[in-house]
Amino acid sequence: KKNNFIKKWTKDLISNASDALDKIHYESLADISKLDNGKELKIDIIPNPQEHTLTLVDTGIDMTKGDLINNLGTIAKSGTKAFMEALQAGADISTIEQFGVGFYFAYLVAEKVVLITVHNDDEQYAWESSHIGRSTEVILHLKEDQTEYFEGRWVKEVVKKHSQFIEKEISDDEAEEKKDKDDEEKPKIEDVGSDEEDDSSKDKKKKTKKIKEKYINQEKLNKTRNPDDIIQEEYEEFYKSLTNDREDHLAVQHFSVEGQLEFRALLFIPRWAPFGLFENKKKNNSKLYVHRVFIMDSCDELIPEYLNFIREMLQQSKILKVIRKNIVKKCLELFSELAEGKENYKKFCEAFSKNLKLGIHKDSTNQRHRSELLCYHTSQSGDEMTSLKGQVANSRGFEVICMTEPIDEYCVQQLKEFDGKSLVSVTKEGLQLPEDEKKKKMEESKAKFENLCKLMKEILDKKVEKVTISDTLVSSPCCIVTSTYSWTANMEWIMKAQALRSNSTMGYTMAKKHLEINPDHPMVETLQQKAEADKNDKAVKDLVVLLFETALLSSGFSLEDPQTHSNRIYCMIKLGLGIDEDEMVAEEPSAAVPDEIPPLEGDQDASHMEEVV
Repeated sequence: KKNNFIKKWTKDLISNASDALDKIHYESLADISKLDNGKELKIDIIPNPQEHTLTLVDTGIDMTKGDLINNLGTIAKSGTKAFMEALQAGADISTIEQFGVGFYFAYLVAEKVVLITVHNDDEQYAWESSHIGRSTEVILHLKEDQTEYFEGRWVKEVVKKHSQFIEKEISDDEAEEKKDKDDEEKPKIEDVGSDEEDDSSKDKKKKTKKIKEKYINQEKLNKTRNPDDIIQEEYEEFYKSLTNDREDHLAVQHFSVEGQLEFRALLFIPRWAPFGLFENKKKNNSKLYVHRVFIMDSCDELIPEYLNFIREMLQQSKILKVIRKNIVKKCLELFSELAEGKENYKKFCEAFSKNLKLGIHKDSTNQRHRSELLCYHTSQSGDEMTSLKGQVANSRGFEVICMTEPIDEYCVQQLKEFDGKSLVSVTKEGLQLPEDEKKKKMEESKAKFENLCKLMKEILDKKVEKVTISDTLVSSPCCIVTSTYSWTANMEWIMKAQALRSNSTMGYTMAKKHLEINPDHPMVETLQQKAEADKNDKAVKDLVVLLFETALLSSGFSLEDPQTHSNRIYCMIKLGLGIDEDEMVAEEPSAAVPDEIPPLEGDQDASHMEEVV
């Protein structure tokens, strides 16, 4: 947006005013007489559309003539450093700058800048002013095309974004005119911030405006407070004001780090995943504040991508890597605490389990801790989600973990084992179940169906790498598994969706499919009998292809030619309904799509599918 750079002047001018307030407050601790000219420490922002001015008034320490010469007249000259060097005793005082480069941002929107200042130890100095007591006024005479800065809405937005946590009050002063019948047509003159009315103004009968102050930077919850002093309702109210979320947060972590590096952080976990959470665009979930002044809201170095759902506020940053490390540590601690409550953690997993899995894929550190937080549906859990710990056996003595999300494919590539136990995919070859009593039966089945496996491999040819007997199938006649280093069905879908995929890699990895048949299924036994009777039977070949294509679909793969498979299914339905193929052909000789089962390549014999069914 065109004004993003220009608006920086507001932040810098407010920072200067806050700096002056901190200085007078610090000096008043040693000498209370410093506040004789005014005990109220505040910042006023006064727009005046009639005169095209925007005035910022603070009641801080202000500047002497020497300060004006040294600081205001020199670009990038800071009076704060000299002020701190002059202090004899150390103190925690928030100082940013007096008038450095930021002060000159004002000229991007103003034709003329007027500064009026009165120091306790010096006379009043100004480019143009009336007596104002102890304070500093920065008056911007705005350009004709910058009138948007007179709008109260704009002032509130900028202050709330950049200076929300300035310790002293910032008010939006709205001018209310007190009209006089005699002067109704005359322009009103505003006397801003005066402690006393100017006598000359009375003589000329100029009417002053009543200033109505509205504080716009005071949040009920200041994150610099001690967490022990903040109640849950304050966190909830602050979270809603920060995020505009209608619901309360799911969990909160408020902590501070002290020592060589000092910062405070306030972390919120929302109840629901934000819309478009993983879209490839910058998120504004982390906000960096230095000395309570907003710096940026899109700092990727502060928090890793997989924690982009965390709503976060930071202050007093020096070393981003150290901050990032501490934030990740505290986030994992917060997740562990959340896992102790079953209901809340269920909501967390439903909303943000993808983030935890992405963290395992992208960040190898703290991998064990993250894996303990993962939750999945299993073959026995029903609607509940369970962790990787304490998986119990199912009817075959094992519980199958359902890792069905696309991100799981990337997660298990990094998470090879959990708690000393290897993770084995049931959709890949090599799965062995420790059931010794089954081994003998398995050897018998291999010998019995050896010829059928060879015949099916000949029929399917390059569609599969091999056909074997399965020792894991229970109710299905067959299934598709992949070799150890080939893609699973989920990964194949993912890679097919890539616009810039490599066809050479696709061809190699997609070819490594194995067809496993269930020796105890009646369909396989019947097919074995038909193959022994006549291995060249066209019906056997058609049924083998149909079984393979159906197994592809049930195993999660896609078909290269779904239309041909559909025609096979339609033919099976017609046979089941008793529809005569010959009668249909006679009635519809010009049908565009043949209803008979498409013949296999290289075989023009008539199919005897009806006899098999």
